Amino acid sequence: MKEKILFEEDLKKLQKIVEELSSGKITLGESLKKYEEGVKIAQSCSATLAEAQRKVELLMKKDGKTSLEKFNDAETEEK
Repeated sequence: MKEKILFEEDLKKLQKIVEELSSGKITLGESLKKYEEGVKIAQSCSATLAEAQRKVELLMKKDGKTSLEKFNDAETEEK
């Protein structure tokens, strides 16, 4: 559940950054900082979505039967 909250917060931050960049009311320097922050947030969101997709694939694969296997979170913790 914590991941969902963090993901949702990151999406809100990303939306705010897009709005600020689109407004044209910030300086070039501020725009570059916001853009860099947005890229980092977008990468984090992408990683979260990829992890969720892997979990769903593990859930659905077992001989056509729905089963849940242990998911190795060590891969995502290293990133």
